[in-house]
Amino acid sequence: MKRPEDIIIRPIITEKSNRLMEDYKKYTFEVAMDATKHEIKYAVEKLFGVKVLKVNTMIVKPKKKRVFGKFRKYGYTKAYKKAIVTIDPSQEIDLANVR
Repeated sequence: MKRPEDIIIRPIITEKSNRLMEDYKKYTFEVAMDATKHEIKYAVEKLFGVKVLKVNTMIVKPKKKRVFGKFRKYGYTKAYKKAIVTIDPSQEIDLANVR
């Protein structure tokens, strides 16, 4: 099994994820592409010391971006796996001091 630090890459902080954190205790993370739901649950429990109730995952597809330079070209953002983790309502994760 991989180390928890290798599974959880970074938290995703957006307006929607902040709303999910406050209202439903759901936290959003970018995770390794080959990580399973069981590995993600184990990693979050070990790294943050909380009880995980549910893990939802999705693969975010790359999006087309314009790259400026001498010629107008197009590039793509990277594809990544996103996990939305539901924790016990009585617990909380402090994302202020995470990587």
